[in-house]
Amino acid sequence: MSFLQPIRRITLGAPLLLVLLLLLTMQVNAASNASIQASAYSNHTVNHVPYNAKVHYVRQMVHDGHLAPTVHALDSLPPTLILQFPLVPSGIKASFPNAKALVTIVVGSHNDSPSHTVTVDVQNMPPNITFTIFFIELANKPFGNVEYVADLTTQGDGSGESIFQLITTLAFAMDARNPGTSQDNAEGLTSGINLEHMGMWFSSLQDAQKVLNNNSLKGTIFDGGNPPLHAGPQAMTDGQTAPVF
Repeated sequence: MSFLQPIRRITLGAPLLLVLLLLLTMQVNAASNASIQASAYSNHTVNHVPYNAKVHYVRQMVHDGHLAPTVHALDSLPPTLILQFPLVPSGIKASFPNAKALVTIVVGSHNDSPSHTVTVDVQNMPPNITFTIFFIELANKPFGNVEYVADLTTQGDGSGESIFQLITTLAFAMDARNPGTSQDNAEGLTSGINLEHMGMWFSSLQDAQKVLNNNSLKGTIFDGGNPPLHAGPQAMTDGQTAPVF
């Protein structure tokens, strides 16, 4: 009897073991399939961006050379359009070759708000200095018509940010006595002179002379107030021939 009992226990346990193994296999397969489905759903959710006609249009403009190659239209939900482009050092290049800026323009629905939100972020700039920001006709000298739009003051580490709201993609300047016309890539023939570039200037000539160690620098018009020509040279520019906005 003592010899037969272990055999009986083994015989009775085998079917139960098979059932347990089958259940375990089914659970593992179910968990694996659920993980795969969740991963696929997650990837689909993250990667799917609804079609935005404005984004497609801007990217085509860049492709066709009507906008500068440095302009990027970010993925966004319609009707929002988000443009980005860099600024590079001009007058400060010799002393601050690593200075950089990123401009972000958020254009919403024209029916809700005709103005746009502009953010200018800078790094590796001269520290604790105020710069003026202008929309300009030409990215480099002689700059042409300009519009004073904002200030930006850097922190001790040379970083800084300025956020402001105004019309950007249709910005223009004119003398109402003789407004003239200009060709806009999106709008066609328009009144006045289109301002489709951006630059930054030293607000103070004295700051520029000190930072750049050059007392021979001359004053410029690129700041408001008294006295005339108290601003310094251009510090940053988009540097492009084609428009950036």
